[in-house]
Amino acid sequence: MAKAIRMSKTGGPEVMEYVDVEVGEPGPGEVRIRHAAVGLNFIDCYFRSGLYPQPLPAGLGQEAAGTIEAVGAGVAGFQVGDRVAYAGRPNGAYAEARVMPADILVKLPDAISFDTAAAMMLQGMTVQYLLRQTYAVQPGETILFHAAAGGIGLIACQWARALGVNLIGTVSSDEKAALAKQHGAAHVINYTTENFVERVKEITGGKGVPVVYDAIGKDTFTGSLDCLRPRGMMVSFGNASGPVAPFGVSELASRGSLFLTRPSLGNYIATRPELDATAGDLFDMVQSGKISIEINQRYALKDVGQAHADLEGRKTTGSTILIP
Repeated sequence: MAKAIRMSKTGGPEVMEYVDVEVGEPGPGEVRIRHAAVGLNFIDCYFRSGLYPQPLPAGLGQEAAGTIEAVGAGVAGFQVGDRVAYAGRPNGAYAEARVMPADILVKLPDAISFDTAAAMMLQGMTVQYLLRQTYAVQPGETILFHAAAGGIGLIACQWARALGVNLIGTVSSDEKAALAKQHGAAHVINYTTENFVERVKEITGGKGVPVVYDAIGKDTFTGSLDCLRPRGMMVSFGNASGPVAPFGVSELASRGSLFLTRPSLGNYIATRPELDATAGDLFDMVQSGKISIEINQRYALKDVGQAHADLEGRKTTGSTILIP
């Protein structure tokens, strides 16, 4: 038996229950992992609330790091004792141990701790595909990245700086503004006291930016479109303030033949070569010292309800991990 978080209905943080579960043995293509640390991400809140549906009862969590305890038939490249990390579905990372598919695992370099890995796999690989694949930023470009003091945002600030890119970050407080600046943001906008569209136009001399990365959703979507230069790309990759309302595609034409994409990590790491390349790029950046993973909150797994409340209440900065 192992402790895990389960939910039998959707709703607020109170629907998550800390219970005993039978872990069992891995089947073909599977491994059993003993978790050392588990990552907390906004997507977990989407599944918990029902915004992203899944069959119930269910587990939660898509990111963790630990040690392989058992290997099922047909698994190649992994063995008992390997240090591994992962990010992606199926949900169920909120647990002391679990059986899961081996095809989303990557081996963890010795230089990267379990805590760091659990804090960075989903967020770090997200930044990798956003900046290097969805829209490949170029040295000297100026870009807009919302929620720059969050887990994804702080990694993006550092990665952009390493690439010679001028990142404009939006934040909700002066304290978060200082944090984003410290991590490499070239400009920071406090959207509670400043109009971010006007400030972006001011910073860019009225030209706008070639790309906006927006995980906020409903509250920032239209303003983000207005920050783009003609033929710019709107990258909507999250819904922290709620889902974006339907809109007419003519809005893209009237603002200058804009591009719009709604990417997700799973489509960028769907094959083993893609996963290894994306994770490998992240590992290289962290091991080189160009990116430091900020773990600013730690909670016991049993206190996950408070962790969700703090995350949704925008009381967190950087990355958050759960300790089983």
